[in-house]
Amino acid sequence: YLRSRDINKKDILRWKMGYCAEGRYSGRIIIPSFNNSGDANYFIARSYVGHKRKYLNPPAEKDIIFNELYVDWDEPITLVEGVFDAIVAGENAIPILGSTLRPQSRLFQALAINDTPVYIGLDQDAEKKASWMIKKMIEYDMEVYKIDTSAVEDVGSMTPRQFENAKDRAQPIDPDYFFFDKLLN
Repeated sequence: YLRSRDINKKDILRWKMGYCAEGRYSGRIIIPSFNNSGDANYFIARSYVGHKRKYLNPPAEKDIIFNELYVDWDEPITLVEGVFDAIVAGENAIPILGSTLRPQSRLFQALAINDTPVYIGLDQDAEKKASWMIKKMIEYDMEVYKIDTSAVEDVGSMTPRQFENAKDRAQPIDPDYFFFDKLLN
């Protein structure tokens, strides 16, 4: 399964991936998250054997910063939907575990406090949610870039090189133009 997603040994080690052969999470790849203290605070459990539910995640608090332990707040952050998207997006990519990021969330607040430039690379079907996130980030005076992912259905299906090229082409969002463009549309 991991080979079919072009995930290599380096990715497996970096993301500390494992799998379960038995129990509630059997037949699933496990990708853990670590808080700032190095404690596991969440994990993703993705089926690799064709379960009806692709993901079976723990009954735990989801208002986390996935792998906060490894985030460098002095460097630009790339926000993507899921963990497999973050693997493609490379260094300093954070999965938001969905397609919405609320201003009251820990991740949003950390971005605002650290005044970190943010690249948003959500799947094409989340375009309206990405626009809403951009609007909220602009309200907090954040530096925001939108990565064009319109050429693919899922960021996770891109190669790291394709994603990097799309990220390199991303332009900063001009707040005045952004709101004017939304009014016209």
